[in-house]
Amino acid sequence: MNDEVAERVRRAIYDTFAGQGQAPSRRQIQDLARADEAQVKKAVAELAAQRQLVLDQSGDVVMAHPFTTLNLGFSVLGERTLWFGGCAWDSFAIPHLVNDEPSVLIASTCPACARPLAWTVTRSGPPQGPEVAHFLVPMARAWDDVIYTCSHQRLFCSEHCVQAWLAGTGQARGYVMDLATLWQLASGWYSGRLDSPYQRKDPPTAAGYFRSVGLQGPFWGLDD
Repeated sequence: MNDEVAERVRRAIYDTFAGQGQAPSRRQIQDLARADEAQVKKAVAELAAQRQLVLDQSGDVVMAHPFTTLNLGFSVLGERTLWFGGCAWDSFAIPHLVNDEPSVLIASTCPACARPLAWTVTRSGPPQGPEVAHFLVPMARAWDDVIYTCSHQRLFCSEHCVQAWLAGTGQARGYVMDLATLWQLASGWYSGRLDSPYQRKDPPTAAGYFRSVGLQGPFWGLDD
């Protein structure tokens, strides 16, 4: 596959998600990327193999992080566009990536008590609040089932609600962080994804990024 074609396909998908809150159709991708059906099919498959896209069983795009077509518990409302957030991390990342939205309203519900939760998130600093994010799946296993992983990166009212949810579901505790750490994690993770060319972070770069925002331990693929 010609790298230029694959990059045009990637940008067609990401730009449409960013601007419209939804994935483009295959016909739209062909038009935007100036590619034929076979080229688009091959490029989409290669981008999925590189973990830049997530496809359903029909080969259609369902996730282009931080964007998704799936309702995984978060809505992200800008002045012009409404997105589904793929998880707590991705929801907080969208305002950092889409520069023409100065702020977004992120809405969710606590998985433990079903209380409505909402935050105005900007690029200037983290929102205030006692809520915490719980990430269930360690990063080394995140792509074993990435939709499952994303659907279990949720925001809770408090540590107490995290413990109640763990007790009720029988799950083991993952990684808990406050809103400030979540905002820091999301702020630069997808930097450059709407530019060309884009280079996805390799494991050493990702590990360095996690350390830079204060994350540590084996959950993130880091030494204790």
